[in-house]
Amino acid sequence: MTDDEIVALFDRCSNTGKWGADDELGTLNYITDATRRTATALVKHGRCVSIGRDLSTVADQLNADPLRHRMLFDSTSPTSALDSFELAPHGFAITHLDAITHVFWEGNAYNGRRSDELLRPDGLRSGSVHAQRDGIVTRGVLLDVTAVRGVPFLTPGEAVTAEDLTAAERLSGTEVTSGDAVFVHVGLERREAEQGTEDPSVRARLDASCLPWLHEREVAVYSGDCVDQIPFPSKAVPLPLHQIGLVAMGLVLLDCPRLADLVEVCAELGTAEFLLTVAPLRLPGGTGSPVNPLCLF
Repeated sequence: MTDDEIVALFDRCSNTGKWGADDELGTLNYITDATRRTATALVKHGRCVSIGRDLSTVADQLNADPLRHRMLFDSTSPTSALDSFELAPHGFAITHLDAITHVFWEGNAYNGRRSDELLRPDGLRSGSVHAQRDGIVTRGVLLDVTAVRGVPFLTPGEAVTAEDLTAAERLSGTEVTSGDAVFVHVGLERREAEQGTEDPSVRARLDASCLPWLHEREVAVYSGDCVDQIPFPSKAVPLPLHQIGLVAMGLVLLDCPRLADLVEVCAELGTAEFLLTVAPLRLPGGTGSPVNPLCLF
């Protein structure tokens, strides 16, 4: 897509005002009580899979600001073990939920807000992760792009297109519907196991053409091992999934999951759908929260 076509997506995919001027939930509004009841009915086997990453105290290419973890105990006469930790959830090392006003474009934030209205030293004034405090309970759908293309993983620089999503949806045996969480799989874990830690500047990316696909299907949560390439090959919109997704759509993003175990269990059970549960920390004003998402079958 050209820069002009990508910029036009801000209007084409806009949910501004759709749920009222004071809305802070964005696409989580698509998840209704009926959606949750239908999703819980998917649990038939009793299997549960975590798709969260282990937290690491070791700095590396993707973990520039690692977890700071201190054990607190009296080694001479221990009566208990305590600890303290500090972490920065955004980036590539921690599985986390984004607040929908976490990212801006030309000073604009979700639902017609301006960044200068929102940013305060004590946190975001609207659209913070605290708005998601009741958690996410909905149907998850695996869209396996590697299976569609017949490859073990996408190579650096490749783009997942809307056509890929449609083909993966067809292969899944189900249709993505309003309120779903979609998980796009491009085989990142296998590629890293064979080729080493990825370079975000040449990663396999989600093409901007996928945003209308997600918008039209009223997807509540986007996740996967495929997000924005940094920098994206667009000067006008360097982070289209985050900028158009968050600013225009209010699309809730679950960043940095580990999908290999999920893909394995889906293949074993012959399904691409499951119950997803995600609970962020109750942090007023927070721009995001570390999470340990669970997929139940």
